[in-house]
Amino acid sequence: MTTWLRSVPLCVLLYSALSLCAQDHGAGGAMCLSASITSCAECLSHGPQCAWCFKEDFLNGADLGWRCDLPENLLNRGCEAESMERWETKVVVNTTISSTQVSPGDISITLTPGSEASVVVAVKQLQRYPVDLYYLVDVSASMQENLNHLKTVGVALTLRMTEHSSDLWLGFGSFVDKPVSPYIDVHPSKINNPCSDYEIRCRPAHGFHHVLSMTGNMSEFTRVIKRQHISGNMDTPEGGLDAMLQAAVCQEAVGWRSEAKRLLLLMTDQPSHLALDSRLAGIVMPHDGLCHLENNVYTGSTRMDHPSVGQLSDKLLENHIYSVFAVEKQQYQWYEELVRLLPAAYLGKLGLFQAPNLIELVVEAYKRLLSEVEVSISVEDKAVDRYSVSVSPICPEGSTLKGQSCSGVQPNQTTYFKITFGLRSCPDDGGDEDVTVLIHPVGYNESTVVRIHSKCVCSCGVTKRCSNDGQSPCSGMQDEDRGPNHELTDSNKGSNRNCRPDVADVDCSGRGVCECGRCVCDRSKLGAVYGKYCEIDDFSCPYHEGLSCGGRGACVSSECVCADGWTGESCSCPISTATCQSASGSLCSGRGRCVCGKCACDDPQYSGDFCETCPACQSPCQSHWKCVDCHFSHGLAPKEAGHCNSTCIPLVGYVDDTSVFWNSTPHCASPNPPPNPTGVSLPAHIHFSLVQLDTGFHECASSSRMVGTFLSVCALTVLCGLVVVAFSRLLLQKRIRTPAGAGEDGVFHCTGKDLSYIPTTNEKTVTYRRDNPPDHSLEMHIQVPKMPLGDPWQF
Repeated sequence: MTTWLRSVPLCVLLYSALSLCAQDHGAGGAMCLSASITSCAECLSHGPQCAWCFKEDFLNGADLGWRCDLPENLLNRGCEAESMERWETKVVVNTTISSTQVSPGDISITLTPGSEASVVVAVKQLQRYPVDLYYLVDVSASMQENLNHLKTVGVALTLRMTEHSSDLWLGFGSFVDKPVSPYIDVHPSKINNPCSDYEIRCRPAHGFHHVLSMTGNMSEFTRVIKRQHISGNMDTPEGGLDAMLQAAVCQEAVGWRSEAKRLLLLMTDQPSHLALDSRLAGIVMPHDGLCHLENNVYTGSTRMDHPSVGQLSDKLLENHIYSVFAVEKQQYQWYEELVRLLPAAYLGKLGLFQAPNLIELVVEAYKRLLSEVEVSISVEDKAVDRYSVSVSPICPEGSTLKGQSCSGVQPNQTTYFKITFGLRSCPDDGGDEDVTVLIHPVGYNESTVVRIHSKCVCSCGVTKRCSNDGQSPCSGMQDEDRGPNHELTDSNKGSNRNCRPDVADVDCSGRGVCECGRCVCDRSKLGAVYGKYCEIDDFSCPYHEGLSCGGRGACVSSECVCADGWTGESCSCPISTATCQSASGSLCSGRGRCVCGKCACDDPQYSGDFCETCPACQSPCQSHWKCVDCHFSHGLAPKEAGHCNSTCIPLVGYVDDTSVFWNSTPHCASPNPPPNPTGVSLPAHIHFSLVQLDTGFHECASSSRMVGTFLSVCALTVLCGLVVVAFSRLLLQKRIRTPAGAGEDGVFHCTGKDLSYIPTTNEKTVTYRRDNPPDHSLEMHIQVPKMPLGDPWQF
């Protein structure tokens, strides 16, 4: 099974809000029509929008390719829906399978060639998880000091992890390298004790040794660590990846809990061997990815090669395991490259493998890995080339989109993503196929199973006959109809009376060939040619704007079959009358009919898009004046209206209150004074308005009374103005004659003032100078006596 890793957010899917969508792609009918299509399966493989008509007498004589088209086009040509083979894309969610974190658990999809289907999958991160942590430690001689530091980790780590986990279990395993040359010294004295040269007791080298299964007993973990001893090997790289795979796949021996978050911690100070390195030892068998533990010792170490990075990645995903690497800083760069290729991996750089550093590493790794949500998609190897997969993540609030992953997801948050599956092609044998796809939330013990059924075989109704054998009409001839060498006899080849109507002198209307008494029509670039005598086609229809049937219908038997909403010989006429409605909502302004989407005016005097224009017509006021004049001549009496209604077109109705019509338009005035049969005083002109009533009457509303009222108001206003002006003038004259401070006799009294202060005369000296003045100035003295204010000036 091939796995695609997609770092995308996962989300718990609420079934009531489940969004499943199937999408069809294609360029329309052009993709379906092709001269090379000769079968139902070939037709439908062009795209999910195509359909195949398996009706036996459909387009009799036409090329097989015309059986493949869009369903609506086949219907127009006379193929019933029950005679069509169509492949549909379907998505069915099994809601009976529920899970705590990842949902839905089971999805079934039916895909057709060229189609796609999308499903929404989700995961909810819980508040606290139980945690399984497996220590996988390099026990080569250089790790002696680091191994001692582990003895105090168990209890302290348990206390620290209580802040983040509801239950912590620990396990332990060790590794060195493959116990074969050239990785170890195979001298008999060195096999059981690789450290004999240093007079130190070491344990034999081993590929992987499972020491302690998962346990919540920290005392037991500490006791096991204290009993561990170092080993030795010859080369620098170690067998870390080989041991990691065994720790991942040997679930029963290790004791991984199904409900727990699984962390695999690798501690080493050296790089690891990769696949093909074992050829140095003569080991050429690839690793099979299975568990090979006997008495907790890896027995396949000397028989199989180191696993590849891709193989290890698949097994970590398959078993929902996070990988954590604790390495010394000298090896950080090597493992940094490795971590990029593994799912949900965390790399910690330690200066010293001391207990506090290890505890912080585990806690930080757990928090970081849990906050980043990834997904991997595994497709069976047999079908991986025929399917496409794409992922669209949607991160929850507060988290960030990091490539195709969500980082910083908090507990109890739900994130969503959409996965789209597409079927590129059918299997080589052309048959239907069932493929299982697994959607793995990385590090989670739950997943979604997607069962994809690829539809590639036509059923063609009850008869199971798709009319796509493509055989020649002569293929069914009996042997007696053939010559001794199986050639056609003269009576069955060439011209044949069955291939032409009685009045014709050419076979198949000149648009086909006659084979064994049946016309095989030519294929035309313009369209289909069919019929018993190839006399029918679907391109000899009227054209409109350069398109057959105006592009709004199908040409069937040389006649246009219009699409909904259109009619006419060339489908150029809309059925709707919306284009004939004026701004007021009336149809052709009430003066015509809507014909082919345009107004046809009943009166030739009228024209325009809505019959609204009449250049030769009188204005509305002129055309209705005679009507108004008639009613005035009869005294505006309703009982006399009959004399005018017989001559007025349209008729006139009487109303009690004309004020409601006065604001309407247009307003009109009579050209001449109104008739006065009664001798009553009337205004010089009659004012009236025209109103279109629902009853069809035109109201000629007289407004002569309103004119009289208007004139009366104007006269009253002028009269009031004259009175105000006269009164104001009298007041002004009185103020001038009696100034403020004067007595009753009109004499001004200056009480409290010195009378000598007020001069009795005004003196003014004016000097005039002539153009030729004398030797001295000429002066004139003028005395002006002061006069009472009331006396007039006299000159």
